Amino acid sequence: MSARNATASAQTGGPRRGGFGHGPAGRMAPGEKPKDFKGTVGKLVAFMGRFKAAIAVVLAFAIGSTAFSIVGPKVLSTATTELFDGIVAKIGGTGGIDFDAIARILLLTLGLYLLSAACSFVQGWIMSSVSQRTCYELRRGIAEKIDRMPMGYFERTSTGDVLSRITNDVDVLGQSLNQGVTQLITSSVTIVGVLAMMLSINPLMTLVTVVILPVSIVLVAVVVKRSQKFFLAQQNTLGEINGLVEETFSGHAVVRAFNREDGTVERFGEVNARLRESAWKSQFVSGLMQPIMNFVGNLGYVAVAVTGSFLAVQGAITVGDIQAFIQYVKNFTQPITQLSQVSAVLQQMAAAAERIFAFLEEPEEEPERVLARAKDVECCVEFDHVRFGYDPAKPVVKDFSAQVEEGQTVAIVGPTGAGKTTMVKLLMRFYDVQGGSIRIGGRDIRDFARDDVRSLFGMVLQDTWLFSGTIRENIRYGKLDASDEEVEAAARAAYVHHFVQTLPEGYDTVIDEDAGNVSQGQRQLLTIARAILANRRMLILDEATSSVDTRTEERIQKAMDNLMAGRTAFVIAHRLSTIRNADLILVMRDGDIVEQGAHEELLALGGFYAELYNSQFTETTDEAEG
Repeated sequence: MSARNATASAQTGGPRRGGFGHGPAGRMAPGEKPKDFKGTVGKLVAFMGRFKAAIAVVLAFAIGSTAFSIVGPKVLSTATTELFDGIVAKIGGTGGIDFDAIARILLLTLGLYLLSAACSFVQGWIMSSVSQRTCYELRRGIAEKIDRMPMGYFERTSTGDVLSRITNDVDVLGQSLNQGVTQLITSSVTIVGVLAMMLSINPLMTLVTVVILPVSIVLVAVVVKRSQKFFLAQQNTLGEINGLVEETFSGHAVVRAFNREDGTVERFGEVNARLRESAWKSQFVSGLMQPIMNFVGNLGYVAVAVTGSFLAVQGAITVGDIQAFIQYVKNFTQPITQLSQVSAVLQQMAAAAERIFAFLEEPEEEPERVLARAKDVECCVEFDHVRFGYDPAKPVVKDFSAQVEEGQTVAIVGPTGAGKTTMVKLLMRFYDVQGGSIRIGGRDIRDFARDDVRSLFGMVLQDTWLFSGTIRENIRYGKLDASDEEVEAAARAAYVHHFVQTLPEGYDTVIDEDAGNVSQGQRQLLTIARAILANRRMLILDEATSSVDTRTEERIQKAMDNLMAGRTAFVIAHRLSTIRNADLILVMRDGDIVEQGAHEELLALGGFYAELYNSQFTETTDEAEG
């Protein structure tokens, strides 16, 4: 089962500092470079210190694999020389071909290549294990970090960005680590080893090869520099087209309702044309790499062949050595190309690691001072001159004081931005007060553990949170060990049992990805059933009926009455008609309580509450007449 929508805690409202994002938001584009490459690599090396034994084995086997493959051509060259000398001797009538010696050399060469392949296999197997264990540890670290993060972080950071770090960035790091580090080791060892073998064969021919090397480096640098901007343009345009497609599909009904199909198609065509332009340029320019390297390699072969022929005539080198040297020339240019590609992979790996470590180093919630347990505390709540602001310099709640008795239903009302939802967040200790105190059962809630405080509350929110799973599983989320009978009893109390019985699979009906197979009102009733099953001692109902029709609202209201019976309940509502029966109504304005009392008392005062109530009544009448 996979969770959807926002987390329940994030849905309690309050000022968001970032959106959820669509399309490629939060994802790391290929080619992105880290701000501090050296520092990030240092952190990654330190993190992977726990795998140092395995990495040492990888290094040893990578060197062994490369060394065996490098020695192969040199050994094989003796077979070529033996064959050439034998043919010359046979033509001159002075001898013949020693096939036994050639067979021994070939078997030795085969053994070397088999050893190289075996080392490469072991090295790849261990490195894959190390990279995946690294990903596992990072994902585990991020998941544990999320539980220790303050709510403020998630309200100023988009959910898509956090998800990208635990999925996309970790995957990029794992793949780059597996491919890039291995390639870096083998390419570096190959260059050094091949250069040593070429020097051992003939220094002059090695000099000729090295002279050609700067040509390939310059050509590769030119191609990489020109292709990079096309790749970046391609990735940016790809992100734009992905966002456009997702935006269009998610708002397809709106597009059709406003007859914007032609405009959408035209815009898509324009972006698609830019994507085609950047894609073919990037692929064409990057595709020049192989022909250029082949051309440089062929120049090297020609130079080596000419120089080798001249030296062979003088008897300074054997035919087998020339053949081996030509192989080494090929082996020399190939790792240089690979290193140029590895540098981009390592940059990408460091960029992903930088984002991951930045998250892991974010400040955590302050340590708790647990002085009491909330299990048996009385559920009376006192707000004592509470002061709080998301920005301490701009308080949202300025001086909030109220007394709530156990078992009371308290409604918190007021215009948007008055601080209603902020008070709920403070009550749940998503944030701690910056002045004054909140007490439950006479104890400051900061004396309790955060989890302990939250275990007292059941919540029903405006934005219903359901996950992909059966209806029974969604209700049981409130109490994981509940029996089927308890689940059905909670459903009956929430007036959801009847509609569930009309479904083909009943309580085993699977709610689809976007909960589209149940209505908004039915989703709300399911969340109420979940809260009833949880059987918490206090309740928070945040705009639970704001997005349903009047008839469904009545049904939900009855379910909420069942839910609130005998419990201390805090109800946030914009529809003031739903909180007439509340024991206490707190009227908030600009972060302070301006009025408090029962419904009839507040109407009789003729103050701000009466103004709010009468304005809603007038709007309702106007709508009915219209």
